[in-house]
Amino acid sequence: MIPAQGDPTHWLFLISGAVLGLGILASFWRLVRGPSLADRVVALDLIGYLIIGLMVVLSIVTNRETFLFVPVVAALILFLGTAAFAIYLERRRQG
Repeated sequence: MIPAQGDPTHWLFLISGAVLGLGILASFWRLVRGPSLADRVVALDLIGYLIIGLMVVLSIVTNRETFLFVPVVAALILFLGTAAFAIYLERRRQG
């Protein structure tokens, strides 16, 4: 349930959604334009974390704690993916 227009959390949802949306657009630009593979992976990782931020804001605004389980699991998976990619790049440079 998204709050009514007069509710203060309505503005929280709108402003934070707009800022996170702009961040996603900027990260998508870096994903498409990035000069190296590492830039593209970092941009993709940032898009994932910004989407997690949107899920957290939605959980706060709707006052539902059950929505917080998905962002926590997604953040752990994103972190493991980033760590695995860093290991891959390090081995690729050495070998």
